[in-house]
Amino acid sequence: MISRNTLQLLEFDRLLGVIADAAHSDISRNTVLEISPLPEVEAIRDRCSLIEDIRRIYQQGSSLPFEEFQDIAPLLARVRPSGAVLEAVELAAFIPLLDMTFAIVSQVSQAEGLDALHRLTMQLTGQPDLQKTIKRSVDREGNVRDTASPALAAIRRELRKLEAGIQKKLEEMTREPAVSVFLQDDFITKRAGRWVIPVRMDSKGQVAGVVHDISKSGETAFIEPLAIIHLSNELENLAAEEKAEELRILRIISAVVREKADEIAAEFSIIVHLDMLNCIAQFAEELHMHVPEISATRMIRIAGARHPLLTLSYRKMDRKEAVVPLDLQLGNEDTIMVITGSNAGGKTISIKSVGLLLCMALSGMPVPAGSSSVFPLVSSLLVDMGDEQSIENNLSTFSAHVQNIVQILRVADDQTLVLIDELGTGTDPDEGTALACAVLKELQTSGCLVFATTHLMGIKGFVHRTAGMLNASMEFDKKTLTPLYRLRTGEPGQSHALEIAKKYGLSDGIISVAREMLGGNKIELDALMADLNLKRTDYEELLHGLALREEQLRVKEHIAAQKIAEAELKQKDMLANAYKESLEIIADVRRQMRDALESLKKIEKKELQERIRAAEQKQKAVAEKLAAYDREDGEPIRIEEVAVGDTVYVKSLGYDARVTGIMENVSRLKLVSGSKEILVPLADVRLKKGREVSERTKQTRMLSAPDEMVPSRINLIGMRVDEALSQLEPFLNHAALAGFREVTIIHGVGAGILQRAVRKHLDGHPLVKTFRTGEQSEGGAGVTVALLS
Repeated sequence: MISRNTLQLLEFDRLLGVIADAAHSDISRNTVLEISPLPEVEAIRDRCSLIEDIRRIYQQGSSLPFEEFQDIAPLLARVRPSGAVLEAVELAAFIPLLDMTFAIVSQVSQAEGLDALHRLTMQLTGQPDLQKTIKRSVDREGNVRDTASPALAAIRRELRKLEAGIQKKLEEMTREPAVSVFLQDDFITKRAGRWVIPVRMDSKGQVAGVVHDISKSGETAFIEPLAIIHLSNELENLAAEEKAEELRILRIISAVVREKADEIAAEFSIIVHLDMLNCIAQFAEELHMHVPEISATRMIRIAGARHPLLTLSYRKMDRKEAVVPLDLQLGNEDTIMVITGSNAGGKTISIKSVGLLLCMALSGMPVPAGSSSVFPLVSSLLVDMGDEQSIENNLSTFSAHVQNIVQILRVADDQTLVLIDELGTGTDPDEGTALACAVLKELQTSGCLVFATTHLMGIKGFVHRTAGMLNASMEFDKKTLTPLYRLRTGEPGQSHALEIAKKYGLSDGIISVAREMLGGNKIELDALMADLNLKRTDYEELLHGLALREEQLRVKEHIAAQKIAEAELKQKDMLANAYKESLEIIADVRRQMRDALESLKKIEKKELQERIRAAEQKQKAVAEKLAAYDREDGEPIRIEEVAVGDTVYVKSLGYDARVTGIMENVSRLKLVSGSKEILVPLADVRLKKGREVSERTKQTRMLSAPDEMVPSRINLIGMRVDEALSQLEPFLNHAALAGFREVTIIHGVGAGILQRAVRKHLDGHPLVKTFRTGEQSEGGAGVTVALLS
């Protein structure tokens, strides 16, 4: 349990005051001000999750639709007794709350990735039926609407009509000469709820009527003429009916509110909680905070922390420099850290930052530090900080500090974090040092984590010699004699009191006397520490230089590797281009050979086919070499990587096909593409690319493919005669070279033009022995079957 006094010393209450400025109601503001550390990790994580969900909404350029709302808890308490009736203005307080609740439910329910908010708001409804009833009956200013009931609307119509009649009659009277001469003015007004005209006091007996009021000057009497008294009485009767109807309406609505009071109270509690979370989320976004890790171990690690109030102060003063971040770690073997350094060097603000950020983290709030920060789940945070001198209690500063230390020693355990500012001060330095060292030793035995600040040299030495304790210091620029506000762990700091005093004008004579009084050992120790700090700075600069050189070497190595890769790539491109040119030459030769096929008919067919196969073998060898350098289609597939049923990409086709058979002995695959089965060499196959062949493109593509993939059928339907014949000729050539005995040409029936052109082309063709009309099972008259020679 962290006491309120500790929270005040660390200015946690002041921080909550800043956060609470974003609240939308007094009850939400009070809820923020009452935030305190939570005892369980799950509760902390749940609150952090909700805050992060709200921050995601902000980061998406939106926000929860909050508006100013009133604390309705007293109104719910008032309406609970049977027969209790809320005033219209009180019912109006429910309108913004119910509207806002409904809007929040709608926004969160439609959003994705807001799991924590979904769970919190799933019980919210906004009471839509009650919302409609109240908004139909009462406006936001607390007036009962005409739409509250038909009876009320009718009464108010009569009231307006009667009131207009009274006003008209009075206006006519003020214009009558018999009356106007006695009037103080020609306007009409109301007094005591009755319509009147202003009559001069000396003439009030001249106008028959009832006097309802007299002006402050005493010169004017406000008289209700007898002529309108009956109308005014009727008006009052209607007004009474209006009040009765309004009361009836308010009684009905109040009964509904009473019936749903528990549900409304529960939803109101959630809205207040959401508003509190929204305040924290808004503040966290403003300071770019992160959610730290909460650990059950005795370890605290803070990365890049900035005191939130100091950061806000810098912004308010429009200071250009940023707050120096704090980095520290304590725990496991080392449980005590003693921070030393010059006055105003940042020692106190450092341990205050540790305490404040711990309180924020344990309260389920993001902290102004890196996301790698870790805070322990402590049960108590004990603080001795500031000047506790008290005249009333007859306590000196030292006595007050001792009392605090006694209390800390009494309750400290391994679930405690202790902050002590200016340890050992307020008394004789030697005795203070001895007491401080003994206190640190006792605290170490208790197992708690301790952050302390001091100026006493003896404590620094004790900490240095004691295992489990760490010296730390606030860096100081000796050249400018100014603090740098950076914490350095592992070495003690110096006070630099004499140097600072000299900077602010203390004479050299006084400084010299002071140095002599300090003694040689002290001066030598300070000089030694200064020398060590200087050497440490030099070493850090050297290490920084080495790091830069390593980075430069890494960049050079990367550039060299890139150049090697580019050279290898160029080599592959050159070889690929050479093989492509070779392939084109061979393909050209094959085309010439096929074009000359008719003239070579006299050559033995077997010899001709042998020559063609030799050319094909050369083309295949070149194609296989080319495949190894073709980066666009990837590496060829090995035969052991393929199985029947796989889908692969056929490079020469440009489409995917399904494997139906594997011929390992000749390194070929049987494939089905569309409705055709083809045989392709393994070198022509790549990984599946998701390209399916269409019927039209399949025909065109296959006609330019190698012999192994030549189909036995060609579909010319839909083509013009010249287009069809240009497809038919290479089809016959490929079929003949593939050794087909019979091929099928699909031309359709239609007007018979394409059929006649096809058969005319086949008649006398050197590769065609004969042709016939297809059987009924083959396609009938729409098909011609050619027998090849």
